[in-house]
Amino acid sequence: MKRTAKSIQADIAKGAFRPHTALSTMALAYYQQDSTTLAKNMFPVCPVGLSSDNYYVFDKEDLLRDNWQRKPAYGKVDPAVISEHTETYACAVDQMIMGIDSIRQTDLNRRQGPRTADPRQQRTKVMAAQANIHQDSDFSKSFMKQGVWANEGQGKDDTSVSGNEFIKFSNGNSDPIAFFDAKKTAMRQATGRTPNRLGLGINVFNALKVHPAILERVKFGGTTANPANVTENVLAQLFGVDRIVIDQTVQNKAGLGQAANMQFIGDPNSFLLAYATDTPSIEEPSAGYIFTWDMLENGILLPVLNYQGEAGTHSEFVEGLMAYDMKKTADDLAFFGYDAV
Repeated sequence: MKRTAKSIQADIAKGAFRPHTALSTMALAYYQQDSTTLAKNMFPVCPVGLSSDNYYVFDKEDLLRDNWQRKPAYGKVDPAVISEHTETYACAVDQMIMGIDSIRQTDLNRRQGPRTADPRQQRTKVMAAQANIHQDSDFSKSFMKQGVWANEGQGKDDTSVSGNEFIKFSNGNSDPIAFFDAKKTAMRQATGRTPNRLGLGINVFNALKVHPAILERVKFGGTTANPANVTENVLAQLFGVDRIVIDQTVQNKAGLGQAANMQFIGDPNSFLLAYATDTPSIEEPSAGYIFTWDMLENGILLPVLNYQGEAGTHSEFVEGLMAYDMKKTADDLAFFGYDAV
């Protein structure tokens, strides 16, 4: 029988048909600032109206040049030229689906005892958590590796380093504070911007917490009752950045049915020093952006939907969607270090 709008409305009223509906606001928590995730705390999320489009890039050489000239008598100076060009982004759609066995759920709901949690809400939480894992994994693959940034350096065990090489932070003869000051100064000179974010692999963070040069600066700030601790905030102040982000997201890299293979997503021995804005801006550069598209045109960047399975399956499904493009937007606003410990 051909379905009509009237028959569908009648089935909805009787509860016999359930269209795709938004589940709950739980999924919105995915877009709140989560201090344990790397991607959204390093680069700003930029909501976009189209899956792909252009954005303007104004050349720093023209913006940072002194174009003021002395006005000649009875004449005028030549107009200043500020060059511009465009770059593109392209958001790809990712999807995750989880099922609910309605027959089994009926049995669970009828059991005596504590109230059974809503399976839809539980699956929404799983999707939100795995969305963070998925984005952190993409971030590490895109930005936390060799060959991505024009400015990168390798840590060495000995003190004979040259160029962008540096002494490993696990070596007590290194000076992390002087090292980051030098990199910040060099970036300031090249771009007019001072790096404000530092992403640290977990091993790098652990090494910095016990580094003699850092402990020397904080040891007098503690007491017996409240000993001095080297935290992210302490390191941020010592290194002169607004934000320290620890790359500590864990992922099971084994397939379904295989023995668990729990690993840190990113390289635990690397770091990324970068300048990035807190929010999208037309007046500030940023080393990178996470362009995010609301593909369902409802303003929700991580929509989670619920729909019935095929007749006879007695099942329903929870579906999550997200579309984004993690893009390096300013190659000269970052320095990547590897083998740092």
